[in-house]
Amino acid sequence: MSSSAHSSALIEQISNYMNTQIPFQQLLGLRITEFASERSEVRFHWKNELVGNTPQRILHGGVTATALDTVGGTVILASVIERLADSTPTEEIIQRMSRVGTIDLRVDYLRPGRGDEFICTATIIRSGNKVAVARMEMHNQDGIMIAFGTGTYMVG
Repeated sequence: MSSSAHSSALIEQISNYMNTQIPFQQLLGLRITEFASERSEVRFHWKNELVGNTPQRILHGGVTATALDTVGGTVILASVIERLADSTPTEEIIQRMSRVGTIDLRVDYLRPGRGDEFICTATIIRSGNKVAVARMEMHNQDGIMIAFGTGTYMVG
């Protein structure tokens, strides 16, 4: 198997795992729709259980932060997989991914979280051997930016 095929297979396996086996993501309805080191995407639909401001029907800020953190972590994981796929056994890559964690998360809330569907995207700002940084955005289905953030993740 070529390194890009190996990388793609592993990314698909991790994406399926994250979409079906992480209870908190399932509770919120988060689903990974793109999983690549260039750009990753997470989407979810409005549901009443996610409300933070009931009278105004606004998404809870913690849901926004969680979705941004999830998509930031997703792009970072894809980067780790792609960087290591050429020279590292799959078991070692999986072990390394299990140590990936959020060090710092900054979220700027620009507008109230209103919409029927929310689309979060992430790109990598910097990816090193120990730490990686991602930039994330959340838009609603009309393309209105609701929030953006920066996440710093431990990768080594």
